[in-house]
Amino acid sequence: MSKQRICIVGDGLSGLMTALALNKLERLEVHLISKKNNHSKDKRTTAISTSNYEFFNEVIDKLDKKLFWPSKKIDLFYETKDQNINFLNFNEDSKNLMYVFENDKIKEILIKEIKKQKIKTLQKNINELKDLDNYDMKVLCLGRSSKIYQKIIDKRSLEKDYKEIAITGYVKHNLKNLNTAQYFLKEGPLVILPFSKNNFSFVWSVDKDFTKKNINLIVKSKISEVLKTKKIQISNQQSYPLMLNLKRKYYKNDILILGEGLHTVHPIAGQGFNLVLRDINKLQEILKHYTGLGMSLKSTPALEDFTNNRKSENIITGIGIDLTHNFFKQNRLLDPFKETILKNISKNNTLKKISKFISNQGLSI
Repeated sequence: MSKQRICIVGDGLSGLMTALALNKLERLEVHLISKKNNHSKDKRTTAISTSNYEFFNEVIDKLDKKLFWPSKKIDLFYETKDQNINFLNFNEDSKNLMYVFENDKIKEILIKEIKKQKIKTLQKNINELKDLDNYDMKVLCLGRSSKIYQKIIDKRSLEKDYKEIAITGYVKHNLKNLNTAQYFLKEGPLVILPFSKNNFSFVWSVDKDFTKKNINLIVKSKISEVLKTKKIQISNQQSYPLMLNLKRKYYKNDILILGEGLHTVHPIAGQGFNLVLRDINKLQEILKHYTGLGMSLKSTPALEDFTNNRKSENIITGIGIDLTHNFFKQNRLLDPFKETILKNISKNNTLKKISKFISNQGLSI
């Protein structure tokens, strides 16, 4: 049986990983389509769970482990009037809880792997879906705001404008034994992600009104205050708007949406790209099943199976993150009760085990 042709549109992290994962299937011929003259840089970092790190190892031959900074400890803090309460700790002695990588460096590795595996890459702008008619299946990884999605799905989706921005950047420091940490501050949640011995990235979600202030000075002052040191240097600082968008419909005919176009969630829990990787993993598994049976992708319920398998977890996770974000938002009436609740959480070992499992494996068992 001749190979079936499938195209991946989009050369971001989602598109590159999808192309490499599906290229592992012997009965598929994978093409990667990227925009012409696309030289945008992504000076951010991404955190992935241990299970998703293992998926990276399956997809990429001889993965350079030095590009992934492991973490065996995660601390959670809540800001009160007097101090930052360390209300929860996740610790592992023998294995890692998560890994952090620099987006640009990993993208370079993925592109090299694309070339190494001789995956056909085409550079052209896709404006009409009919441009993809020659393929048996199309996977669109075009980010969260592509207008082409409107031609595939109806407008029904779970949406919410947080009216916030995420401020991101790199910090150089000389602190010893800095752990991954999440601070629930009065202004908004701040996450610290070490990616080398003397460098970490941060994501601070704050109200949009912060754009009217001197953000650079405020960010440096807040991070210095949290870490109790003034010896830091901040670089690559940028910001982007935050919203919740969970698609209810994932595909139309033989066209599938994947990546941030499928689900955009608040960065508070660091689950965005983890959900994407679980989607890619499941898509690979389903297509392997049907192509292994010798069936034409156009005549199989592959995309329906994918939707049924992944939509529940994606929506529940997105809503759960939203509820978590609402819980920690400043509220004069509820804040005293939050402190009592959080002080008791640290004593609940069962909750910690469940939280660790879900962060690593997701909701699928």
